[in-house]
Amino acid sequence: MTVQKIMVIGAGQMGAGIAQVCAQAGYQVLLYDQDALAVKSGLTSIEKRLERAVAKERMTEADKDKTHNLLQRANDIQEAEQVDIVIEAVIENMNVKQEIFKQLDSIVPAHTILATNTSSLPITEIAAVTKRPEKVIGMHFMNPVPVMKLVEIIRALQTDDETYQTIADVTKQLNKTSVEVNDFPGFVANRVLMPMINEAIYTVYEGIATPEDVDTVMKLGMNHPMGPLTLADFIGLDTCLYIMEVLHEGFGDSKYRPCPLLRQYVQAGWYGKKSGRGFYTYE
Repeated sequence: MTVQKIMVIGAGQMGAGIAQVCAQAGYQVLLYDQDALAVKSGLTSIEKRLERAVAKERMTEADKDKTHNLLQRANDIQEAEQVDIVIEAVIENMNVKQEIFKQLDSIVPAHTILATNTSSLPITEIAAVTKRPEKVIGMHFMNPVPVMKLVEIIRALQTDDETYQTIADVTKQLNKTSVEVNDFPGFVANRVLMPMINEAIYTVYEGIATPEDVDTVMKLGMNHPMGPLTLADFIGLDTCLYIMEVLHEGFGDSKYRPCPLLRQYVQAGWYGKKSGRGFYTYE
């Protein structure tokens, strides 16, 4: 299948990043969010990143202008009737995503692939609310999207081979490396990463070491570029808790039980960098 036009739904940090890399790869891109201010903010953030890339000589002025010209604001979700792929990147809430996919299913052409950027929710369940489950797939980008090279491509139980291959080809065009993953809670990235973060939180909770020392062990002892508690703060402790709950519920295994300290921090509104306080304090 030939892909020319892509709509990205959700203009937050992830959605704006996805829209940017799609436009840089030469696709026509429509960026949509039901919040018009979010779209404006998303496009502004893209423009700033492109300007920085030119200033650091990672991109030419001509390439910046080409990318800018391929990006358009969509004022209505109905504009999805023109696209070959939709990539949804909204809040991690199953009901919200299912409603969007139901709506898209009635709007887009028969050939259009519907992809979700969910980091943990079951693709099979999202696909089931459409009349084209074979054309529903997961594209889990890593954050920040313009920098990170990996995309987990998650096959729902219903996803057909043509859909998978099209998305794999698009991912390659985006200058990303893809891995094929089957639809199980947390996929691969979060199934491995989040229990490690959760265990690091347990070491603080149990008084074994301070957050600084836990992070130092993992950076200097395991050669991680960032300690797990710093990383948790950057991801968002609320997001970490949510994913641990998805793993715990999905597998029914006590090894995925969220640390009580993680739950307490989230209850306190200490979400990490975005709230100004998590395991560390931020200006």
